[in-house]
Amino acid sequence: MPAGTWSQCEIGGKRVDIYQPSQGEESPRGVLHLHGHGLTTLFENPVYTAELERHGLWCFCPHGERSWWGKRICVEFDPEMSPVSYLMERLLPALKENYGLTAPAIGLTGISMGGQGALRLAYWYPRIFPVVVGIAPAVDYYQWVGKGLSLDEMYSTAESARQESATLELHPLNWPRNQYILCDPSDLEWIESSERLISKLRSMGIPYESDLTTSQGGHCWDYFNRVAPQVIRYVAEKLEEEGLRVI
Repeated sequence: MPAGTWSQCEIGGKRVDIYQPSQGEESPRGVLHLHGHGLTTLFENPVYTAELERHGLWCFCPHGERSWWGKRICVEFDPEMSPVSYLMERLLPALKENYGLTAPAIGLTGISMGGQGALRLAYWYPRIFPVVVGIAPAVDYYQWVGKGLSLDEMYSTAESARQESATLELHPLNWPRNQYILCDPSDLEWIESSERLISKLRSMGIPYESDLTTSQGGHCWDYFNRVAPQVIRYVAEKLEEEGLRVI
């Protein structure tokens, strides 16, 4: 299979890793991927690269530090601009201007910290991001408040963080049409919060897909890579459906 290319550039004052597939399309489609707390993006990841190439998808991985991809200021990321403000006001306009990518041709994915960030972003802006995948999403991140992390500068209490968690950001009449939640059942840190989020989706009658059975070592890259084919295939198929819906 021909290989596309990874590159790194600065967009809106922040570093972004970019994958360009070898086969271009008249109407390009792409993935906006939010990294986890370990700060590892998909840059030159052979498993995800192969799947992105297979489906002809661009990929954009902004570096968000340990910001939790929310609406609160995280000094480690930026002392004046929230991660969401950066994504919506700087990154997305640049993707449209420089790469011809705009809604609904951009799917959201994220791992761990980035998984919950992707879900929240899609819940806040479902018309812009109708396709979202949360991989081992750290939905109940508020449990980490008070442990000396960057969360402590953003939230004074765990309860204030819980009020902004993905589970409580769900709107019964305004949600992304396509959402896929995956978590290794042996991921003891985050499996229960994924189950709670799915339970709420079910009780609210919001459509979703999930995989809480595939297992490959828990919360680790062995698992994240294991589910890469189904994640990228899901994004590609749903973006195509969304494109047909617009037409």
